[in-house]
Amino acid sequence: MTRLFQFGLDHPAYPVRVLNEREARAGAGLLLLLAGTAFLQAWYLGDFTLTRITVVAFFIDFTIRVLINPAYAPSLVLGRIFVRHQKPDYVGAPQKRFAWSIGLAMAVLMMGLVVYADMRGPLILLVCLLCITFLFCEAAFGICIGCSIYNLFNREKAQLCPGGACEIHRPEEVQRLVPAQLAVLAAAVLVVGLVAWQMPASQARGMRAATAEAEAERCRVPAFAVAIGHEERWKRHNGC
Repeated sequence: MTRLFQFGLDHPAYPVRVLNEREARAGAGLLLLLAGTAFLQAWYLGDFTLTRITVVAFFIDFTIRVLINPAYAPSLVLGRIFVRHQKPDYVGAPQKRFAWSIGLAMAVLMMGLVVYADMRGPLILLVCLLCITFLFCEAAFGICIGCSIYNLFNREKAQLCPGGACEIHRPEEVQRLVPAQLAVLAAAVLVVGLVAWQMPASQARGMRAATAEAEAERCRVPAFAVAIGHEERWKRHNGC
């Protein structure tokens, strides 16, 4: 039975408390999906409504992770549901707590700026982008940036890092890069960049205009709403 106030599990095979990295990466991926959607909405539409909701969700999640028990954090509970049939990948809990404390500090900052002060603009987007970067690195690559920072401030270095990253080792055959691989990567990036560069500006403007026209049509108030004097209420209900 998991105790309520506890960070990590005692495992007889390891010298430090551990967490399941598969669960942590799944939770990071779920938060990344939410944060990325909020960022795009704020960036393209200037609407910070979902950003405020995301900040509250992050604050609740990281408060439970750091101050109570990560086993009860909503994102990690969902992550456990998705990966419960996979073999656990145990990692050290101390560096994870440090990394998630950084996340909690960012959530507290955003609670003050976005939720209470209702601030908007580049600073908010920058903090969101930083958070997204942390989440993306963990979810996609298994790289815990906060865990790397942990080693800069603690005399006892992190143990049981994801993928054995704490250990110094020579790359195995399957990990080595050859010039041909880098050449293909560079060529692919070049081709995509040229396609984006050659896209006519008029086409981009046309796409924006089409989107604006579609939005205007969507927000056209029906005659019945105008007739009963509910024009403004209809707009509010339909996000116009």
